[in-house]
Amino acid sequence: MSGKYYIIPVVVAVAALGSWLTSFGIPGWYNTLTLPSIAPSGGVIGTVWTIIFILSGIAVLLIWNARKKIEHYGWIIGLLIANAVLNVAWSYIFFVQHLLFWAIMEMVVLNLTTLAVMVLGWRRARLAVWLLLPYFVWVSFATYLAYQIWLLN
Repeated sequence: MSGKYYIIPVVVAVAALGSWLTSFGIPGWYNTLTLPSIAPSGGVIGTVWTIIFILSGIAVLLIWNARKKIEHYGWIIGLLIANAVLNVAWSYIFFVQHLLFWAIMEMVVLNLTTLAVMVLGWRRARLAVWLLLPYFVWVSFATYLAYQIWLLN
């Protein structure tokens, strides 16, 4: 079976596992935190993540389809795997372990993996890179938001 058939189930599994881990902190612990005024509602966060996972899945499929043209394809796949692991790990660190500072540090690494994929894929998979841009921007915002939560709590 071709690797492309694993992409969508893996993206769905990452989203589902992250969501499941997040549920450990909501409604209990998270609702006890002092949140900054810029914190979006849970509905907004869920909608944004749904869109991001759809766009990311399409981006990975585009990268897969361009694999013969991409010089650093092996690096990109390794970074995407690391990114998926880091994405799930963040939910565990923040919502299960309640380690705000370490969640922020983890988010920085998570976003660096996204940026690295975007840089390495730019020449041969530009549409994929554009589809990953909302993910990069959202994680940047979420990192700032987590930093503000850490300061307030």
